[in-house]
Amino acid sequence: MSSEVIVYSSTGCPYCEKVKNQLTEWGIDYEVRNVSIHKEYFDQLRANKVYGTPATYVNGKLILGFQEKKFKKAFGIEDKEANTER
Repeated sequence: MSSEVIVYSSTGCPYCEKVKNQLTEWGIDYEVRNVSIHKEYFDQLRANKVYGTPATYVNGKLILGFQEKKFKKAFGIEDKEANTER
């Protein structure tokens, strides 16, 4: 099942890069909307009372910041590392 993923990012934002790198690593397609370059994207976030980046929408549901567990849950990714040797 394909998800609609939109990542609102800003220039020089390290957590924005972490989100984009993680999504790429998982093979998930996403659209980037840089609020530093395009005021309309900033206004879209502000209209939803979101004042920080990264702000990622997965099928319309907001995940604010870099929250790996929430991303995994949103995409149905199993946490395989939990079963590794100790």
